[in-house]
Formats: sequence, structure tokens, C-alpha cells
Amino acid sequence: MEELKPGRYRHFKGGEYRVIGVATHSETMEKMVVYAPLYNDSGLWVRPLSMFLETVEREGKTFPRFTYIGE
Repeated sequence: MEELKPGRYRHFKGGEYRVIGVATHSETMEKMVVYAPLYNDSGLWVRPLSMFLETVEREGKTFPRFTYIGE
């Protein structure tokens, strides 16, 4: 699976997030991305790494779900 570097990412819908790192689920060993939104103070969130890295289709176009935009 592809590596994921910490930093700022933009969601395909426009929101920006800070990725803290990748954790491992203690029961399933699934890799999970730990991140926080930069547009509000709603705490830390997790999403499966495979979902974080996937592409999505919207209005007939394909986009990465999250795009790295810098430190």
C-alpha cells in the first residue's frame, strides 16, 4: 500500500485537513489515517487508509478523495 506523508490535504469537496499520521487498528490490523479538519475544532478523526487514498467520481470526472497540498 502507498505511503502517506503527514501534512495538509484538500478533500475533493474543498475542505482542508491536517494528517497527523497512520495508525493500526488493534483488532483488525487495518491501517487508519488520523486527521483533523482545519476549518473547525471538531477534534481528531480516523478513516481507513484505503478509503483515504481512493478516487471518487463526481459529475462524470474522477478525483483523488484527498490531495496533498503541503506541510
